[in-house]
Amino acid sequence: MGKRRNGLLVVTMVAVMALVAAACGDDDGGGETGSTTGATGAAALSGTLVISGSSTVLPISSLVAELFNEDVSSDVSITVDGPGTGDGFVLFCDGETDISDASRPIEPEEAAACKKSGIEYVELAVAFDGITVMTNPANADVTCLNDGDLYALFGPESDGIDTWDGADSLAKKVGGNGGFPSAPLEITAPGEESGTYDAFIELAGIEDIALEQGVPEDDAAALRTDYTASPDDNVIITAMEGSDSPLGFVGFAYAEGAADQVKIIEVDGGDGCVAPTRDTIADASYPLSRTLYIYVNKAKITENPAVKAFVDYYLTDTGVITAVDETGYVELPSDQIEASRSTWESESA
Repeated sequence: MGKRRNGLLVVTMVAVMALVAAACGDDDGGGETGSTTGATGAAALSGTLVISGSSTVLPISSLVAELFNEDVSSDVSITVDGPGTGDGFVLFCDGETDISDASRPIEPEEAAACKKSGIEYVELAVAFDGITVMTNPANADVTCLNDGDLYALFGPESDGIDTWDGADSLAKKVGGNGGFPSAPLEITAPGEESGTYDAFIELAGIEDIALEQGVPEDDAAALRTDYTASPDDNVIITAMEGSDSPLGFVGFAYAEGAADQVKIIEVDGGDGCVAPTRDTIADASYPLSRTLYIYVNKAKITENPAVKAFVDYYLTDTGVITAVDETGYVELPSDQIEASRSTWESESA
């Protein structure tokens, strides 16, 4: 099977492929393919499986779904979409989905919503990612940004700043380097429904700086309100190609998949400028590194045999390791993936 990384820029097609594989399977598709699985041994598995949530985790889960349909059973119809981590948890805690993809841990209010609905879940770490800050290759003067710079460009005090150098004074006030070019500042980035939005605020220190600046607590954990927000990472990538001085951020795999069409900006978290790479994300030396998760509805484990079979397969090397590698994300170290497997084994028994 060839590499699928270039498919990230048309990742919605991967989900469609998973559905087509399920819908077009032979009547006896659960026979020969099912007999080859070592993960479940379920030769006649069928049914439906609904996954929603993070657009960042979407490529991984979509590819696992495709592989599952190939290796385990083409009679399981799997839908995977990526409206965002927050929107995904709303669906999950309403009982509308079996599995929720998440680019951050579930938040207390989301956990409370699940509890109110009587939904118990299993949290499983599946990969690493690095939130990647980008511009256009033509923006030669911008190579590295620290927390103060990121705050001045993206933070809640930045509304109305429409040129890069317009953020200079705020950047220097909050410990940034400033010295930005005299060029239009056009930001396209994830919106509030995205786990990437929440993770960026936390990892870049946006809220901490905002509180130090006297921003009201209700407004501190937010980005500026006047940028173009999109839940679609492909839209953000396209925006980076559309002008000479844009700014945005996405998951690492999307930025890497765009190759020469975007310019990846290094980030200084206090120990010097670091570029996101598989190595710097894995060892967390890249300041905007994070863990990616799937959440599984525990009741569905017994109600829907396809759920257990799918997650069993997801956590095999053939599943998650292959999917993480081929979609361009970063594998968990062996002890952490084994911890996920152990958690799943005990919770799904």
